[in-house]
Amino acid sequence: MHDSSVGGPLLWPADEPWPVCTIPHKRGSGYRYSEVVREREILERAWRRDPRSGPNAEEAGILAQFKRGRHAPHLADTDPIPLLAVAQLYRRDVPGLPDTEEGDVLQVFWCGFERHGESRHQPYVQVRWRRAEDVAAVPAEQPVPEVVGREELVPSPCVLHPEEIVEHPYFMTLDPALRERIAAWGGPEDEGDRYISDLSTAPGWKVGGYVAWPLTGPPPLVCSVCGTEVAPLLTAEESEWDPSTTSWIPYEDQQDADALWANDPTGVSPGRGRLTIAVCPRDAGHPIGLVAQ
Repeated sequence: MHDSSVGGPLLWPADEPWPVCTIPHKRGSGYRYSEVVREREILERAWRRDPRSGPNAEEAGILAQFKRGRHAPHLADTDPIPLLAVAQLYRRDVPGLPDTEEGDVLQVFWCGFERHGESRHQPYVQVRWRRAEDVAAVPAEQPVPEVVGREELVPSPCVLHPEEIVEHPYFMTLDPALRERIAAWGGPEDEGDRYISDLSTAPGWKVGGYVAWPLTGPPPLVCSVCGTEVAPLLTAEESEWDPSTTSWIPYEDQQDADALWANDPTGVSPGRGRLTIAVCPRDAGHPIGLVAQ
């Protein structure tokens, strides 16, 4: 709990209520949280033991029992369910964190179901700041939901070792004249692909930086209260790199980049694969913005 992490234990006061979701939606059907965790443990152990065939017959039999179902029929649509601990970032580890004067630790949570908002297909996210020195006693165990709607919303615990990088704005947010210059620099067959893959918006989990808009194109992104342009705080993505973005492989992973699941250490794929949490730079108390791409 004293580490910057994804999905790890949080520095959480024992006398403070854990964040919950009370937004009405079905919450009794899905995947058991405990089985999601156990399945990943079995698979990791099996593939480490035998990289060629993976799980043995006994393990395969256990995995076959882990299925989606109505595992918590006692839960009503408005019963409070614990939010998942998504990330904890200490400012000492991540100097790029905004200084809100509200603390030196950022803690991020989301609901295990993506059934919120007007579309009923949106995530529900909470962001908390706290001062590490103010936390004395912590709970013996931290709450988790019984059931989650998607396995990919449960982060596998990972200690973070941040690397500072330089990236540039998404290609389609640039002035048209600059886009033409970039395309000419890349060559007649490039059309900006080299800039998009190697120089602009880095893939993977990141703090700050720029938003990528591959699905919708870049709309205005402003605070719902004051109209100020919001700034990316944290991006969670399903992979740290793919075949077209290998230039972004973290230093510590380069020697093992071809290992199984090397580019997906967290097991997370929110929404359409990438979720950016944006905050108002004028007032940290204003509602956060979410960008699903």
